[in-house]
Amino acid sequence: MHHVELYVSNLTKTKQFWGWLLSELGYQTYQRWDKGISWKYQETYLVFVQVEDKHLSAGYHRSRIGLNHLAFHASSKQQVDQLTRKLKEKEIPILYSDRHPYAGGKDYYAVYFEDPDRIKVELVAPN
Repeated sequence: MHHVELYVSNLTKTKQFWGWLLSELGYQTYQRWDKGISWKYQETYLVFVQVEDKHLSAGYHRSRIGLNHLAFHASSKQQVDQLTRKLKEKEIPILYSDRHPYAGGKDYYAVYFEDPDRIKVELVAPN
């Protein structure tokens, strides 16, 4: 994949959330402009753009047509555990906490959470 571009409701909150998370995963800031920012890892980058006011009211929901979630590779189960601790410290709720870290199945070690727009994010350890 070359890149993914997401429109967001609040660019400031998005920068705080994604800047921290993507840095943890080895991404580096790639581009910045008044209405957006991107982070890059190897040849792939993620772009976040402030949505225009006229489109804010529709909001986002992962169960509608469009993006359901973004899943990232973790380097290890330990990285999933470390990130889970940091998410809790930041008071970011863990989705499916009653089944964590096996919410995806008995052989699927991952953490699930949401960004400020409630886009689901997943970090998956290798088998």
